[in-house]
Amino acid sequence: MRIVFAGTPEFAVPPLEALLAGSYDVCAVYTQPDRPSGRGRKLTASPVKAMALSRGIPVYQPASFKSEEAIETLAQLQPDLLIVVAYGLILPLRIINIPPLGAINIHASLLPRWRGAAPIQRAIIEGDQETGVTIMHIEPRLDAGPMLLKKALPIAPDETAGELHDRLSTLGASALMETLSLMEKGALMPIVQDESVVTTAAKIHKDEATLDFSLPAITLERKVRGFNPWPVAETTWRGEILRIWRAMAITGDTSASPGTIIIGQGSLDVVTGNGLLRLLELQLPGGKRISAKDFLNAHSEGLTRVGEPS
Repeated sequence: MRIVFAGTPEFAVPPLEALLAGSYDVCAVYTQPDRPSGRGRKLTASPVKAMALSRGIPVYQPASFKSEEAIETLAQLQPDLLIVVAYGLILPLRIINIPPLGAINIHASLLPRWRGAAPIQRAIIEGDQETGVTIMHIEPRLDAGPMLLKKALPIAPDETAGELHDRLSTLGASALMETLSLMEKGALMPIVQDESVVTTAAKIHKDEATLDFSLPAITLERKVRGFNPWPVAETTWRGEILRIWRAMAITGDTSASPGTIIIGQGSLDVVTGNGLLRLLELQLPGGKRISAKDFLNAHSEGLTRVGEPS
């Protein structure tokens, strides 16, 4: 099977590695153009591009598929199948129709739940107990194509979006290989998505990361987990941004106003609208991520509230 692979971030690397370890002819890789990165804003290759070049695979990086030249370039590769994993560019119908077997995608949710840009984060933030990956045919509508294979896994109670991302990437690679095996045997049975139960995973925006302590502690804990490693949950303390990398919801006295700090034996709890949010790992501007115990050792004097306007 002659395959063109389209992907960009780290999530797409394990599926590409699985393809290259198999008996498939990955004739080309498509990825987004190099982007400025780091303090020096140096143009940096995507993880998928770096992987492809290390294996000697031709790499193409069109800014879009609006031009006839971009469409013709892909057509000349004569792929049997196009595999798309977190590519980040819209594929017009003319591109989808080039391969005889069409185009398939690995999506990091159990469709039709969490169509859209941020399925991993939204699953955690909304308190889902399980998620997974769906292999589907690509159609012009976002994440709406017929489903070919679904694999579920539980979300651990303390799991962050970054940790879940890595597990789903690995699961997506194995699900892709199973899908291709079934495809070669003619044993796939596409299932149309039920539009009545669709939920949308809207893109994460940085302003969502500011915690509102009038909300229940469990809601805030899920936000902390869902926003780790980006954009990272935050509040303010003494006019500075205080980033919260890890936290857990606990029961406790909430008679004080939300945002009030309760200091225990090495513990740092914040009163919320319902329950306490125990802060476990924190970071001040210019500093390292540290435990709540270390934070208390350095800043316990006058530590009474968080979330005050700076």
